[in-house]
Amino acid sequence: MASTAQLIETAIERFQAEVPALQRLKLVFGLELKARHDIQLYRVELPGPKISKELAQDERVLVQIDRPQFNELAERGNVKSYRGAFETGHIKVTGDSNVQKLVAQVVERHEERSRLKRAH
Repeated sequence: MASTAQLIETAIERFQAEVPALQRLKLVFGLELKARHDIQLYRVELPGPKISKELAQDERVLVQIDRPQFNELAERGNVKSYRGAFETGHIKVTGDSNVQKLVAQVVERHEERSRLKRAH
């Protein structure tokens, strides 16, 4: 079974492969994985990713997700499933609203291009 750091790296690589415009994004974010009686905090630095198990003091945003949901998304998720998890409240993002808007706009443009490609 993959370590948590490996799962985080896999999730980021799969997301960036699907949305290549995010590969150049320079960002430090915190990732909070919640289990029943445990919370794990990670600092993730992009590009890279460089992942460390610590509280990110220099994070621009904090991403909160339940551990079971994260495991499923990391192993089999795509942009559409991440968006669904965000819209239903399984993923919560707090912090710099400009970073949140930037990522949302890049993902929306990617989805629009995907829909246009299918329409032709």
